[in-house]
Amino acid sequence: MGFNKKQWSWIFYDWANSGYGIIVTTAVLPVYFKSVAQNAGVTQANATAFWGYANSFGTLIVSILAPVLGALADYPHHKKRLLSSFSFLGIIMTFGLAAVPPSQWQLLLFVYILSIIGYSAGNLFYDSFLTDVADNDKMDSLSSNGYAYGYLGGVMAFILFLILQLTSGFGMLSSYGVARWSFLLAAIWWVIFFIPLLKNVQQVYSLPENPHPVISSFKRVFETITHLRKYKAAAWFLVAYFFYIDGVDTIFTMATSIGMDMGITTTTLMIVLLVVQLIAFPFSILYGWIANKFSSRKGILLAIILYFGICLYALKLKTTIDFWILAVLVGTSQGGIQALSRSYFGKLIPKESGSEFFGFYNILGKFSAVIGPVLVGIVTQITGKSTIGAASLSILFLVGLTIFLMLPRLTTDK
Repeated sequence: MGFNKKQWSWIFYDWANSGYGIIVTTAVLPVYFKSVAQNAGVTQANATAFWGYANSFGTLIVSILAPVLGALADYPHHKKRLLSSFSFLGIIMTFGLAAVPPSQWQLLLFVYILSIIGYSAGNLFYDSFLTDVADNDKMDSLSSNGYAYGYLGGVMAFILFLILQLTSGFGMLSSYGVARWSFLLAAIWWVIFFIPLLKNVQQVYSLPENPHPVISSFKRVFETITHLRKYKAAAWFLVAYFFYIDGVDTIFTMATSIGMDMGITTTTLMIVLLVVQLIAFPFSILYGWIANKFSSRKGILLAIILYFGICLYALKLKTTIDFWILAVLVGTSQGGIQALSRSYFGKLIPKESGSEFFGFYNILGKFSAVIGPVLVGIVTQITGKSTIGAASLSILFLVGLTIFLMLPRLTTDK
């Protein structure tokens, strides 16, 4: 299924911030933070917990702001302005990560939290642009390709990082220096591949112009809560999504820390993450095919069931091979469940209020990510085993699966 210039430009925003996703959130900063924190006297378990708490706090801020920001974005020309503003906040703070001295682990976490706010809020508006660039019959395919090419972009950025890592910055950098240069790489990658969307994508659906958009947005947030009663399928989907996407996001943000707790070397973790990204590229496209061939509902159900099994498998993690198996399984479904959830929701909502509804989509998606890392952190501290912390996420997938099974089928479901 071919895409036009506008749609490819939308896809490339996922490519743009993928460098941040893999280098900052997943691969490098967790390792770098744990190293500098432990050098400052923080225990391994506490360093893992603090990393989880930082992720939770950053996403909590975005969760609180998301409904109002989404409502504001539905007015003419506001969506791209807000996307640009928060994206550049994320970019600037990613540059800032490189500037923080290694001895200042608390400041490092603070700057990281600000970067999360920019990254997460930017994705809110990027997601809502899906309704502007695609009709319902093309949403599954476009959303899946967005995630797929995002993973591929992450691989490209990650390979550049690995070159720095394996050559020690061509013999000129320490391990800390390599980490800090990788943050610069992620920021530059974000800027460059953000340009196509800035040039080619415009807001199509909007509400009438309002002289007081901010005040009106606050009012509309409360109205939307009432409006959700008219869109019961969308409302119940958000509840299911709240639970199962929590597990997905938490596994993504905590995987590296769990691997380190198992004694897996940094180099092995880097290779595992690269392979996961490579696997996620074709499997994200495959989930788009599954949605078109069968239905997005069946694709989401398949992914939730696989993730439930992944969490239970975490209890058996003992060796590096076990971790490899778990990582490959995550790679097969991580992009697919996110892509189809986004397009499934896009079909349930009114397009002229798309950003407002995606604000609630993001508040539940991001607010759920507050619970997951805290859950893993608490269980890890109580048991002393991060693998048990990861397994505890199976509860969230089970609840999400149960609620999703109760949803009425879309008219487009086969």
